[in-house]
Amino acid sequence: MKMKGEDGAEGSEITMDDVKNLIKKKDEIEEQIKAYHDVLEDQGVGVEGPLVDAEGYPRADVNLYMIRDARHNISCLQNDHKAIMAQIEEALHMLHAREKAKKERDEAASQEEPMEQQVTLLPPFARVDAVTDGSPASGAGLKVGDEVIEFGSVNTSNFQNLQNIAAVVQHSEGKPLRVAVIRSGQKVQMSLTPQRWSGRGLLGCNIVPVQR
Repeated sequence: MKMKGEDGAEGSEITMDDVKNLIKKKDEIEEQIKAYHDVLEDQGVGVEGPLVDAEGYPRADVNLYMIRDARHNISCLQNDHKAIMAQIEEALHMLHAREKAKKERDEAASQEEPMEQQVTLLPPFARVDAVTDGSPASGAGLKVGDEVIEFGSVNTSNFQNLQNIAAVVQHSEGKPLRVAVIRSGQKVQMSLTPQRWSGRGLLGCNIVPVQR
């Protein structure tokens, strides 16, 4: 595991496993500190208790070597504990910053695709303002509000009026037509076959021109 300051390039190598290992080491240090505190409690002196008697002589009722060793080790381990807590905090900060940056990149990427599609889409020449359930138009997936940019051979560049669409429909009965619409800012393509059904006409939808 490598960690540097915020300007360091190696911070991105931090993983959650690294953090878990640091926490494990922290727990081990805390266990060792507790064990040495237990030693001091057994001796009845604690961390600050005096090691000399009232007359200034070393106490004979305790193990001075064991106490001094335990106190020294506690001091060292507390420094280690402070250092590893700082490492854990830094690692968590790096992980959080990396996740935040990744989320922002993902959100930006998800917004770019629709924007690119909008730039390249042709302007619509007609709009669907009614679709009857059970009709050929409904079965093809056409929806109210769809903006038509292609209907068989009719497209934005050659559309003049609704008679263009009517003529295509009449000459394509029983034959699938390629239809492209703009829906919620994105291009949607479908296959629509004009045919007789229980309702009026061959489509079962109403299309109106778009003012340009």
